[in-house]
Amino acid sequence: MKRSAGRILFAALAACVILLASGCAGAGSPNMPYEPDTPLPENHDGQFISDHGTMTFNGDGSSVVTDFDNELAEMLGIQPGEGEGTYEFLSGDLPPAGSVEVRYDAAHELKLTLGGETAEVTLGLASEDGRTASVGTGMVTPERIPMLFEKDGVNINVIFVKE
Repeated sequence: MKRSAGRILFAALAACVILLASGCAGAGSPNMPYEPDTPLPENHDGQFISDHGTMTFNGDGSSVVTDFDNELAEMLGIQPGEGEGTYEFLSGDLPPAGSVEVRYDAAHELKLTLGGETAEVTLGLASEDGRTASVGTGMVTPERIPMLFEKDGVNINVIFVKE
C-alpha cells in the first residue's frame, strides 16, 4: 500500500512539473514578446513624413501607402516611389518561432509588403554620432515610427513623424 501511495504521489508531482513547464511557454517567457500591461494602442492613422518619404495609414492596422525616395528604397531593398501594401509590427527574432506580430509599442521590427516586395527594418533610435543605437519596446509611438539602419558601421535614423 505504501508503494502505491508513493507512486501516486510521484505521478502527481511529475504531472505538476509538466503543467508548470508547459505554462512557461506562454506570454512573459523569455521566448515570447513583451506585451505592455496597458490598453491596446489605437492603430496608426494618417500621414507620417520623413526626409525620405511618406507612409500613409488608413487606421485599419494593416494597409499602408508609401512614397519612398531612392535612398530609403535602396536601404530597404525595394523599388522607390509610391507603393500600396500592408505592414506588420514584429517582435524581432524569438527562437524557436522567429519574429511574431506584436502591437507597435512592443515592436522591434517593421515588415512592409509593397507590390510583391517585402522589406523588414529594425525600429530604433541612433545616437547623434551613430556609434550606438537603442532598439525595443517603446520606440514606436502613435506619433513616431523610427527606422534604424546600419551603413558602413554607422547607425542611421529615418524617423517618420505624424503630420
